[in-house]
Amino acid sequence: QVQLVESGGGLVQAGGSLRLSCAASGSISIINSMGWYRQAPGTQRESVATINSDGRTNYADSVKGRFTISRDNAKNTVYLQMSGLEPEDTAVYYCKTVALSRGAVIYTTYWGQGTQVTVSS
Repeated sequence: QVQLVESGGGLVQAGGSLRLSCAASGSISIINSMGWYRQAPGTQRESVATINSDGRTNYADSVKGRFTISRDNAKNTVYLQMSGLEPEDTAVYYCKTVALSRGAVIYTTYWGQGTQVTVSS
């Protein structure tokens, strides 16, 4: 099993910055992709940014130029640096990873518990 623990959410004024962190732990053999998703009340969960094991990144159009995803493979940790935050960025942010547990033969998707980000106008 793999556990994901997120941190870094909070309340910030529009135009401000926050940095989210997500550390993976447990019985990990290989971590493939890692990413951040968000869900605002009454909406579906959407992809914000993802990063593959080779460092390739992908961003939602709404956050391009404002958010930066990165990962520290030695720490099994993914980060999301958010700048120029807007009230529309308010949501619960979830970390996701696709990983191979020790002894497993297939990759499994794991989700964190979510961290609230609130941007005031």
